[in-house]
Amino acid sequence: MKNYLIIFLTVLCFGNVFAQNPNLGTSGAQFLQLPVGARSEAMGGAMVGLADDASAIFWNPAGIVKVNNVQAHFSYMNWFDLFDFNAASIVYNAGDIGTFGASMVLFTTDDMEITTEEQPNGTGRYFDAGDIALGISYAKYLTDRFSVGLTVKYIEQRIWNESASGFAFDIGTQYRLDFQNLTIAMCMSNFGPDMKFTGSDLEFLTRVDDNYTTSRLVPSQLSTQEYPLPLNFQVGIGFDVFEYEFVKMKGAIDVTHPNDNAERAHFGTEFSFFDRFFVRGGYKFNYDDQDFTFGAGANVPLGGSAVYFDYAFSLYNILPSVHRISVNLSF
Repeated sequence: MKNYLIIFLTVLCFGNVFAQNPNLGTSGAQFLQLPVGARSEAMGGAMVGLADDASAIFWNPAGIVKVNNVQAHFSYMNWFDLFDFNAASIVYNAGDIGTFGASMVLFTTDDMEITTEEQPNGTGRYFDAGDIALGISYAKYLTDRFSVGLTVKYIEQRIWNESASGFAFDIGTQYRLDFQNLTIAMCMSNFGPDMKFTGSDLEFLTRVDDNYTTSRLVPSQLSTQEYPLPLNFQVGIGFDVFEYEFVKMKGAIDVTHPNDNAERAHFGTEFSFFDRFFVRGGYKFNYDDQDFTFGAGANVPLGGSAVYFDYAFSLYNILPSVHRISVNLSF
């Protein structure tokens, strides 16, 4: 029966991967879709079934129940040599009450000089842009095999004097079987209402009647179009491939269904040696600009605590390659 279940999940993963989405490129707040954490990206983003540390908040909040006590996560990357992407989270396991977490994602760029048609070389004035997402999470085991998690997050995007903000939800589940620690998981992320930019630069004065120069000026405002959040539904499995005396191998397969792009598949694997050193690899299927990811990691025990260091390298076809680093602290 378990073998049939694996076959069914494989068919489910690939059955709709070639389906086309009519809403290509229609959602905003794209920073919410950037992969968080070096371990996750090194495994090609196949993480909803294997998420088990503080970074699980960003992939599947149901996975934070596997944090034993307290764990913090920090990660950084320079996105295409243009943007800084920082993420942090902290998780506390309160036992039978459940597991609580808090997270932050910050996506920023350096100041840029303002140019106009009259001054194409610069005006001497500068503007900046930045996005932020703040979240609180809760997860709990409903049975000894099944966990569910929820994240509520505040999202804000800003460019110069204009900004847009709103709230969104992530919800995820994990169900573990006895066979090879097979975990069936799903996560729906960024579920929330549309957002809309407003700000002082959209305000102006307009004359009631242009035919009369003495006609009074009325305060007016340009109205921007609302845009949806990048809603994403991801299902997958994580499992143990083999385990010997000092070598272990894990595997994972995920399929994602975004609201603004075609379906995609993620494949990942992780080798661990003595539970201290890790080598990882992943493949992203049906992406226009990316295929393979690689990475490595190590952990150092410090008494009753431990420090985990992870690195990921993402290879792009045309755009610059991206390096990620992450640190996890367990207490």
